[in-house]
Amino acid sequence: SSHKIIIMGAKSALEQLEDLIADLEAKLNLAPGADPVVAADNKKPQQQQQKQQKQQKKKEKKQAAKQNAGKAKGGAAAPVDPNLPDICKLEFKVGVITKAWVHPDADKLYCEEIDCGEEAPRQIASGLRAHYSLEEMQGQRLLVVSNLKAKNLVGFKSFGMVLCAAETNEDGTEKVEFVEPPEGAPLGEVVTFEGLPPPAPFSASQVEKKKLFAACMSGMKTNDKCEGTFNGATFLTTAGPCKAKSIKGGAMR
Repeated sequence: SSHKIIIMGAKSALEQLEDLIADLEAKLNLAPGADPVVAADNKKPQQQQQKQQKQQKKKEKKQAAKQNAGKAKGGAAAPVDPNLPDICKLEFKVGVITKAWVHPDADKLYCEEIDCGEEAPRQIASGLRAHYSLEEMQGQRLLVVSNLKAKNLVGFKSFGMVLCAAETNEDGTEKVEFVEPPEGAPLGEVVTFEGLPPPAPFSASQVEKKKLFAACMSGMKTNDKCEGTFNGATFLTTAGPCKAKSIKGGAMR
């Protein structure tokens, strides 16, 4: 009788152990009697595959978000006309000098604040001290190349450049004049070019990377009427052409 009780107790313990194993198998998602090491190894490729799929989905989401951000910025980017002349990739704005002063650390430079019809005046440095007095600079109407990268000129950050015409005098000195918009041209108006497509200005970094201003320099000259031109196409505003005061056939820069 006592022997019988011991066997029953042992059986009960074995059943309990089997129950524990079954419970553990269920928790580990193992088939009954499966080797847990083998099962884990079988699971690894599946987990890797799931991980790769997740990463791929993330990548696709990122790309879609980038494309949507580009569209939101300015709609779908219009394709650039491959035949667009380089001059049409630059932006020349009508401006007026509202304030000018001598650069404290450079003997050839003026510092200017120029109203280009924007929210705030542009600060620009120009090497014109040999050609214009400070009084002549004040209130001067001019053209600003406005999509150039900002540059530090002897410690002064310059946001663009003013457009001038130049010629060499007989004595070897240089004569320099502003290329001026006509009186009726509103501040901030973007110059167009006679007979050429409307300007589609590139970003400042693109202009810099592609060296667009340098590429246009050989074609920019004043004609026999002192008008600014690019390969013969006149620089125009809604009020008429832009001109130097007296320089004919002078390089523009």
